[in-house]
Amino acid sequence: MGKVFFKLFIKDHENTSDPSVREKYGKLAGAVGIISNLLLCIAKIAIGFFSKSIAIIADGINNLADASSSIITLVGFKLASAPEDEDHPYGHARIEYLTGLFVSILIIVIGIQLLKSSVLKIVDPEPVVSNATTIIILIIAILIKLWQAGFNVTVGKKIDSVALMATAADSRNDVISTSAVLISVLIGKFTGLQIDGYMGCIVALFIIWSGIQLVRETSSPLLGEAPDQEMVEAILTIIGKEPGVLGIHDLMVHNYGPGKVFASAHIEVDADGDLMESHDMIDNIERIINETLKIHFVVHMDPIRINDPLINKMRGIIVNVLSPLRGVENIHDFRIVSGPTHTNIIFDAVIMPGCEFTEKEITSIANSAVKAVDDSYFVVITFDKAYTQI
Repeated sequence: MGKVFFKLFIKDHENTSDPSVREKYGKLAGAVGIISNLLLCIAKIAIGFFSKSIAIIADGINNLADASSSIITLVGFKLASAPEDEDHPYGHARIEYLTGLFVSILIIVIGIQLLKSSVLKIVDPEPVVSNATTIIILIIAILIKLWQAGFNVTVGKKIDSVALMATAADSRNDVISTSAVLISVLIGKFTGLQIDGYMGCIVALFIIWSGIQLVRETSSPLLGEAPDQEMVEAILTIIGKEPGVLGIHDLMVHNYGPGKVFASAHIEVDADGDLMESHDMIDNIERIINETLKIHFVVHMDPIRINDPLINKMRGIIVNVLSPLRGVENIHDFRIVSGPTHTNIIFDAVIMPGCEFTEKEITSIANSAVKAVDDSYFVVITFDKAYTQI
């Protein structure tokens, strides 16, 4: 049914890289969530009052919250599509992450309220009145929520939306919570055991736990998480196709929201080669990555000497002694500056998080290696952090 909705309501629905198409997907998902959750809310609360079941009423209120979160998602997609302005030159796409975070926090608040109501029902139990209509409506509600979860997952993956994936997780939680309510109703009907309040507590605790997990997931992009490794591999593949590229380092990726990814890298070229040819190659790399990966890509060109015997010799020595060190991943920008009394061996070293060696220890190891060649040699190391796995 999702594909039918896409064809009916979204023009050019296959072109999900288009921001306007992406916005329409978000709006469609929000509208579907609002309508379906409001209908479920009305049905469950009516049944809850009739049957005197706190679990069913709580489940209905949960659906009302789901409708509210769908409204938040709808507004979030609209605000996230706003163009750049003077105060936000990178656009407003991160609002979508805030939307997902807000929905996650709302889930926790709802869970706490449900827990309070369920505890009160345990303290002051009241028989639950159930009939065939109650059971049938709860089963229909479970089926609708299953469809909702699948629909939101499909759209969320299609447009790579953390907000919709959070909404999908919430729908999955509703399937579990409504199933638990149905079980308590059936147990009460056929055994007379009143476990309505206890089942409500179980559902509430699950909702709270799920909300906490979602907060962690939706806040990660806002904190600045590592880029997707597939994206990094795609960038490296495009760069590696150019025969004039001798090396790449300092790749950095900044995510300002879906469709707003900015990246930069240092690319090594032959210092003795044609400068204009190297510049033309760099321009082509930037253009291809921009067009194929939809990334705003900027390259810094690093000229290196590849035919200098001393540089090649000293680089080999440094690589041999530092590469085995756990946490030292890359040596680059290697150059030698000679003076009347000493010679500086200058290079950058990439240090991974959790490196087993301190910068002082690494410098000491490198110094010992170069001084074995000439006592007037000294290393000057710039330590870089590894922002990506390259």
